[in-house]
Amino acid sequence: MTSPYFLETGAGVVTRKRSKVLKAELGLTGARSSEAKETSKRRGKDEDKTLSDQDRFSSADAQKDPAAADPARRSQGSSSAEGTSAKDRRRRGGVRPEYEPAGGPGRGDAKKDRWEPAGWQKQLDNIREMRKGKDAPVDLMGAEKCFDDQASPKVMRYQVLISLMLSSQTKDQVTSAAMTKLRDHGLSVESILKTDEGTLGELIYPVGFYKTKVKYIKQTTEILQNQYDGDIPDNVADLIRLPGIGPKMAHLIMNIAWRKVSGIGVDTHVHRIANRLGWVKKSTKTPEETRVALEDWLPRDLWSEINWLLVGFGQQVCLPINPLCSDCLNKDSCPYAKGV
Repeated sequence: MTSPYFLETGAGVVTRKRSKVLKAELGLTGARSSEAKETSKRRGKDEDKTLSDQDRFSSADAQKDPAAADPARRSQGSSSAEGTSAKDRRRRGGVRPEYEPAGGPGRGDAKKDRWEPAGWQKQLDNIREMRKGKDAPVDLMGAEKCFDDQASPKVMRYQVLISLMLSSQTKDQVTSAAMTKLRDHGLSVESILKTDEGTLGELIYPVGFYKTKVKYIKQTTEILQNQYDGDIPDNVADLIRLPGIGPKMAHLIMNIAWRKVSGIGVDTHVHRIANRLGWVKKSTKTPEETRVALEDWLPRDLWSEINWLLVGFGQQVCLPINPLCSDCLNKDSCPYAKGV
């Protein structure tokens, strides 16, 4: 039976009053549904905008870091990552690795906005002019003059290493005399292993800290024999692990013994002159700080020359005490000379 007061529904029989309530609820639900659809649309637009922004950022990043856009490097990820969509990867984000510029270290080679001291090229040319005589102690008795150029490559490299170990806190004249005595005695891995510490000390005296250097020479020579087949390491990382070898010596050994430029050899002369000329962005306290500061802007093709050039200049003109500023061609541009 059908009554005007009753309606049949799939859920059973309801009164007309209840029907009105249901219709009202259905209307509210419809409104909520429409509102949900609008919200979903807005979210979709927001997500599209976010992804669009990320695309722009990714494009900009790719210009800054070509490695990020290199398919060959991206393909190094896991197989599961290969199947992930580009949008998912952009949503997740992550840390992008940075790569060294081609050619290894040498930020001075990068074509980018970077600090460099004003007028440094002219100052460098002036130092070359003052050094053209090549008659400073480093020119006559430096590490490049102390080894036997008729020896085998292994022995020659070993002698370069020993001469630089002796040169620390020692004048070139004293180092050269000690190297002459060592070569007359026999300066090879085999001969030094057979030499007792007392005899070795007599041979290198009076180099600075000679007793400590005797221990370093013996320890290093044993390591070379046992780990490097009597040769010396061909990289800075292994060189500085040897007793008595620091960064300055390691870079000079690489340059002289292996003919490879790995960095600037900074001793007290280079450290002092770089600060006096204003070749560091801010004053440095140690030679190692100076090395880092110089390598940040100085073109890499000058790294090999700069040690020899400044050491001789420091021995003859830019002396540690009472420098000859009045005779220096840079007296009008050197901050130190103008302040004296």
